[in-house]
Amino acid sequence: QVQLVESGGGLVQPGGSLRLSCVASTLTFDSTGIGWVRQAPGKEREEVSCFSLRDDITYYADSVKGRFTISRDNAKNTVYLQMNSLKSEDTAVYYCATGKCISDGYYIFSDDIWGQGTQVTVSS
Repeated sequence: QVQLVESGGGLVQPGGSLRLSCVASTLTFDSTGIGWVRQAPGKEREEVSCFSLRDDITYYADSVKGRFTISRDNAKNTVYLQMNSLKSEDTAVYYCATGKCISDGYYIFSDDIWGQGTQVTVSS
């Protein structure tokens, strides 16, 4: 079973940047995509971004379009989330997770795999 380990979270001021990393034990698994999900206290889970492993599709939530960029390094089995122009509302625990990534959304099912999460706090 694939294992996912996130890193790169921390405390950053508004307007700053962070890059999250997700190291996967393999990028070959049953799900067709992989990406990032965030959970803030008192808020619903938000599927932030993903890419499809089967075709050239990426997805971004409207709240992060133009500020966040997802990428991968196949040689390192690593998925990145570059986060720029951070806002206080980006504060959350960010999880890497497998799922189904299509152009209009990122769908995670009960048998998909999650990492342990990394905290991102945007505050002055």
